[in-house]
Amino acid sequence: MYLTHEQLLSHARELARTKASCTLRRVGESAQGRGLYLLSVDRSGPDVLVVAGAHANEPVGMSTVLALAHRALEGPSGARWSFLLCLDPDGAALNEGWLAGPLTMARHFEHFYRPPTDAQPEWLGDAPLPETAALLSVIEELRPALQCSLHGVDFGGAFVQLTEPIAGLREPFGVDPGVPLDVGSFDAPYWPMPYPGVYLRPAAGRPDAFDATPAVTERSTWLMPSGPTAVVEAPMWAVPAVADGAPHPEPQKALRVLAERLRTGFPDLAGVGGADPFARAAVENAAVGVALADEWEQSTWARTVAQVTALELAAERLPLRAAAGLARLGASADRAGEVAERCRWIERRFAARWVPVHRQVALQARAVESIARAVLG
Repeated sequence: MYLTHEQLLSHARELARTKASCTLRRVGESAQGRGLYLLSVDRSGPDVLVVAGAHANEPVGMSTVLALAHRALEGPSGARWSFLLCLDPDGAALNEGWLAGPLTMARHFEHFYRPPTDAQPEWLGDAPLPETAALLSVIEELRPALQCSLHGVDFGGAFVQLTEPIAGLREPFGVDPGVPLDVGSFDAPYWPMPYPGVYLRPAAGRPDAFDATPAVTERSTWLMPSGPTAVVEAPMWAVPAVADGAPHPEPQKALRVLAERLRTGFPDLAGVGGADPFARAAVENAAVGVALADEWEQSTWARTVAQVTALELAAERLPLRAAAGLARLGASADRAGEVAERCRWIERRFAARWVPVHRQVALQARAVESIARAVLG
């Protein structure tokens, strides 16, 4: 099972109590007053900072940091590891209803919450969130040689985004036959891919996201460290087609269909608004979806099966997230039933298969260690 924030914090306190090389300290607090904690393993070498829980609906990182802390304690020295246990504990608390299981897609979205972009702490707004300020303070203190930000794809494949080249990095995830490498990521549409599933930030002045996407790398905490940042994504539900780099037979026709899906696939949001976090997130998803529909019809980016599949997944994901937000705003059998039916469709359409938590954690931890070895030598 996944760890909740409180469960992770309990494990971290035990490590700090029983291991002389471990320290745990509070480095800030969330908007609602929850503590932000940094667990450090004091081994000789450059600093590596690992950040978990930046996106509230992606819990795998909170289990991965504990696994990495144990590995750092058991392995040879070579780096000083610091783990920010959960960057958004307020958001994480709103997702915890499904973490104890059953870990089904329908139950995940029954308890789903992902803040709107301006409430996600890795993005730099005009006035930094308290969580963002805490992370920036840690980065300024440590000046890490490497930062790894741990994320989790709901359905798709594994991939890494790098803010700068890392010599010698080829296959950070190793081999897991049940988890595809994403070679057409929606999150990195214009990023060069020197190796399968490894994306490199485009040169300055080149686009790095769809225009309709509100989060852009230039305004992120990924660019703050003294060394590179690696954003490490592990999937909850694996979709084999994201690994298919073959040419799509009719990409423009597919994009027209997906654009129409986005324009018509959202639930009725009439009267939805205000400051409620579920409402704000649902409204943003719909606005982004409509703008993406217009952009995709003019785009020539999607040419492979993997790229078209990435956009098809996004065309299902955004309306599903909006429907999940409405269901949480006002629980009703109709809204819950709509969420469940959308999940069944995704599972059938994409042959989506659950990746057990221990495999998600092993995949992500293996990638972080591979990247650290490549950076530190």
